[in-house]
Amino acid sequence: MSKLKSLKALGLAATAAIASGAVLTAVPATAGHHKTAAKTQPNIVQTAMSTGVHETLVAAVKAAGLVETLSGPGPFTIFAPTDTAFAKLPDGTIATLVKPENKGQLTGILTYHAVAGNVSAADLVALINKHGGSATVTTLSGGKLTARLSGDTVVITDAAGRATAVTQTDVKTSNGVIHVTDGVFLPG
Repeated sequence: MSKLKSLKALGLAATAAIASGAVLTAVPATAGHHKTAAKTQPNIVQTAMSTGVHETLVAAVKAAGLVETLSGPGPFTIFAPTDTAFAKLPDGTIATLVKPENKGQLTGILTYHAVAGNVSAADLVALINKHGGSATVTTLSGGKLTARLSGDTVVITDAAGRATAVTQTDVKTSNGVIHVTDGVFLPG
């Protein structure tokens, strides 16, 4: 078929598709190459910086020197407290924790909010169901968190017995997943 006939055929096909309500879209040259797409997706730190509700968390991550780690390949699952969650802590707690002399304690608290690997909400619910209503996960700090369901909501309980609801699940990043929480976990 000549180029002219090919172009006419393509034009007629496009016209017919548009007239029938179909939508034509171009497929990017990188379609199917997920590694390229993953590299352009923001990492955990970049995602937290962009939400507008994790400013305290980002400041704490910076003060603890964890930006490079949480920007690395992971994968990590982060239970990310919002600014409102941090505001529930006693007055002065955050200001004290971000001081250089408290870096070790701050790092321990932040890594208590992180789990190795990609743990989706579905994975967490499956673990809860598999273990009869609650599941224990080990954090990067070596601490334990207990997950259970309250209706359709995943609730995480820290070592001190404080329960925190997961308010948003499965925020995907290039190096893991974030689950937004309404409270801060404190080890022991």
